This record gives sequence, structure tokens and C-alpha cells, in this order.
Amino acid sequence: MSGQTLLIKNADILCTMAPGGQDNPCDINEIQNGGLFIRDGVIEQVANTSQLPTSADTVLDLTGHIVIPGMVNTHHHLFQNLTRAVPAAQNAPLFGWLQTLYPIWSHIGPDHIYWSTALGLAELALSGCTTSSDHLYLYPNGARLDDALSAASDIGVRFHGTRGSMSIGESKGGLPPDNLTEHEPDILNECQRLIEEHHDDSPYAMQRIALAPCSPFSVSMDLMRETASMARAYHVGMHTHLAENVEDIDYSLATFGMRPGDYIEAVGWTGDDVWHAHCVQLNNDEIDLFARTGTGVAHCPCSNMRLASGIAPVRSMLDAGMKVGLGVDGSASNDSAHMLNEARQTMLLQRVNQGGDAMTAREALRLATVGGASVLNRNDIGILAPGYAADIAAFDRRTIDFAGSDWDPVASLIFCGPVKTNYTIINGKIVVAEGQLTTMDMNKLLAEHRRMSHHLMTA
Repeated sequence: MSGQTLLIKNADILCTMAPGGQDNPCDINEIQNGGLFIRDGVIEQVANTSQLPTSADTVLDLTGHIVIPGMVNTHHHLFQNLTRAVPAAQNAPLFGWLQTLYPIWSHIGPDHIYWSTALGLAELALSGCTTSSDHLYLYPNGARLDDALSAASDIGVRFHGTRGSMSIGESKGGLPPDNLTEHEPDILNECQRLIEEHHDDSPYAMQRIALAPCSPFSVSMDLMRETASMARAYHVGMHTHLAENVEDIDYSLATFGMRPGDYIEAVGWTGDDVWHAHCVQLNNDEIDLFARTGTGVAHCPCSNMRLASGIAPVRSMLDAGMKVGLGVDGSASNDSAHMLNEARQTMLLQRVNQGGDAMTAREALRLATVGGASVLNRNDIGILAPGYAADIAAFDRRTIDFAGSDWDPVASLIFCGPVKTNYTIINGKIVVAEGQLTTMDMNKLLAEHRRMSHHLMTA
């Protein structure tokens, strides 16, 4: 046997997210003094350190750490981290928030996309996230999804780039300004190009493409149908926003004469190759539809609170058997990208909504890992087990944030903090080491990002 090897040993707790068996009260396999042996980016062994090989090309002693699968972010708009805390958008609900920011975003170009993607993925990696989707739905001034794909490759995060689109502008009764919309034939041509040039459907792929019209209020029904047809012809994923707030419901009823669930079924957007962002306002019939068809949801609790969209019925979704993952959403509606924080807020919001036992810490952590993998339709990430990708997050428990939490170290990841990771490993490569990004100079990254943000402030 050959290839580069990595040995991780002596972790205080290795939380694999694999089922723990009938004798495990946590229903998750949690190994004390745990470790992993990895070859060429794939896990070969998971066990107590005493049962693993004693040497490898690279050895990490993670004494004092808790190790989990790398977290999976199922919804983001990375370009928005250039416009955090814009005063006029700070207190607006969704539609007003968008109308405030659209004119600013109209000045974005290729460099803005590259540096915002790089910074956003670095921020996610530092929180223990190893896979992220990104919903890029506006392309002014020559910007392309290729710019985001290039940044993702440079940072080293596993990336699902979604080719978003807007075709219904203000002059046609839509929300976005006309100068941020595209002609639908051009959208479909670009979608086809991106799939053919960049989509990788092989196991452990670092980059995949999905198709993602922005929302029911910014594209036509025809584009939704044609996008679904193309996506299924190429076997790629499909993503959009749905039922985010009550205005969304009102628009759907007024424009289409049906609720979001009926609309999305009419245009062919249900199935295990589809995931919808938010779904805060789904009713019981729509939850049943999604559960029955295997349609996934990206739950974004911080954004939903920030924009006063409501509390998504995640407990009901899970009880119905729906696929649910977590998303940080755009950094102009969160304004952060920290996956542990999203998991924490998910648990807390469900308790506010349905009582103190509505969700456990381990359930929230499951949503952030294997739940997100399921939503992105991947069976090679989200679990630490032989045959899975070596995507790993390790948190140092010897800090003030975790003091006094030896009662339950796994639950402390959700109840305490949220903290940044000490090590993040993606595809067997160390992307964060001792709390520092290894793949790009952070000072340069911050300087370039600041330059891009200031350009938008003065444009």
C-alpha cells in the first residue's frame, strides 16, 4: 500500500457521528482516546489510539481535543461578506433588506467575488466547516462563478458552487433591479458551460456544480422548469430559496395562486436532488411533501432571526423524516459564518418554539455534519468512518470556553462557546493548524478583502 498517510491520535473524545448501537445511550459512536489513520485523503481506520498504527507521514497528537466530522454548510452567499452591517439594511425585513443592498451589489466584479469567497471560506474553515455550498445569483461587471471556484480551490474547502440567476426585474414585477437580471437563454447556456467544465461527480470530489435560480420572485416558472430539466439531464443538484417569510407566502399566492409547496411541485422542484433554503413558513402539508419526496432543507437560524422571518419548524421536519442541514446564509444577513453558532442557535430556537426538550445538543451537531451531507446528497462526508473523506474538525478543550464541561464534552460544543477550531483537515490536508489558516496568507487576504469592501462603499 502506498500514498500519503496521516495519523491522528490521543483525542480526548472522537465523535464519529456514526450510529453508536443499542448499548450507547447517546446513539452516536464516541471514542475516548480516539484516533484515525488516513491515506490519500480517505479514512482507513477509526479506533482507540492503542489500536491504530504508530507511525505515518504526518502525525497529529490531539491530546486535550474533541474531534468531530467537518461540518457541512448548505447555504451561503459568500459575496455578501463585503457588505456586513450596512446601516440602511440593519433593521429591515427581507424584501426591504434586499432593495437596500441590490444597488451596492451592482458594483461587484470578478475580484470582489474571488476575495469575498476566499475570506468567507477561510472563516468557515476556522469554525470547523469543511464543505460549503454557495448560492451566487448575481453576475455584474464580468463576474462569474469561476471566480468563486478558483478561490475555493486556493483555500482548500470542499465546495458546491451553485449557479444562481435572476431574470424577473422591477420592470416585470420582480424585486431585483433590471441591471442585475439576465436573459434566460444566457442563464441556461452558462449553466451548461459550468457543469461541463467544472462539475466533478466522482467520490470525494472537491468541487461540484448545482443549478440555483434565486427565488420564485426573481425568475419565471419557465426558467424553473428548464433548469430542473437540465439539472436532471446532467445529474446535478438543484437549489433555491423558498417560503422564507410571510411576504414570500403572500407573493406566491398573489402571483401563482398557490402556496410555495404547490408551486415548487408544479415546476418539478421536489426530489432527493433538490434542497431549499429557509422554508420557515412551510405548513404541515408541505412538510409531508418534502419528506415523501426526499427534498432537503437548509435551515439558517441566525439569518431567520436577523431578518425577523420566523422560526422554521425544524422539530416537525425531523419528526416527519425530512432531510435537514444547516446554513449560515449570506454574511449580510447573519453577519457571521460560524457553523457551531448555527448549530447552537438551531437547538435554542427549537426550544423557544416547542419546549426545553425539543432538540438535544447531539441532534444539533448531527444536523451540522451528517445532516448537511445528506442535504447535499453526499455519502462520502459528514461521518468519521472507514471509506469516508478525511474531513475533520478538532477543538481544543483546554480553554476558558470549555472550563467545567468535563461532564459532557460532546454537548459542550453546542452549549458552550461557540469557539474556533484548532485544526481543520479537509481531504486529508491540514487547512487550519493551531488556529491559523495554512493555505493563504491571512494578512493579504484581509487587506484585499478590505480593499474590495471599501470600493463598494465609495462606488
